[in-house]
Amino acid sequence: MGPQRILLVEDEESIRDLYARQLTKAGFNITPVGTGEAALDELKKAQFDILLLDIMLPGINGLQILREFKTMFPNSPAKVIMLTNLGQDTVIKEGFELGANAYLIKASFTPDQVVNEVKNVLAGGQPANPNPNTQPVIAPAGTPAVPTTQPPVQPAQTEPQTPPVTPEEKPIQ
Repeated sequence: MGPQRILLVEDEESIRDLYARQLTKAGFNITPVGTGEAALDELKKAQFDILLLDIMLPGINGLQILREFKTMFPNSPAKVIMLTNLGQDTVIKEGFELGANAYLIKASFTPDQVVNEVKNVLAGGQPANPNPNTQPVIAPAGTPAVPTTQPPVQPAQTEPQTPPVTPEEKPIQ
């Protein structure tokens, strides 16, 4: 069996080239594409071991590619890693619901760490926390644990809310 095949879908050419170079150096056979349409064309032509999908793409986005892939090839053994800078809980949840095996926030992983995560997912290991720079959420006692097929979802970061100041509360200057 030859090197494992990866379909790399990333619209930013410099990032696509960087990941392709690192993954090739690690011994993978890479097919890099810059659009969702090109990704779907490649999926119809060849089988891949890993789909490495950005979400924010021109035209068809990464979640749509994943949805279409799972519809076209419901029994495919290919693993899917979402590799994006979108870290909203709803997007992460949707990725896993559609069948992603891992979800990585680009800004939180070096290219070498992405290569290690690809190897980890191919080996059947537990996927990484989408954002390793934050602490995982621990479920309160009595709630079901997060399944091991997906990392814990991080809570959305919000600004602290300050109550409005009424005219009589304004400090005198």
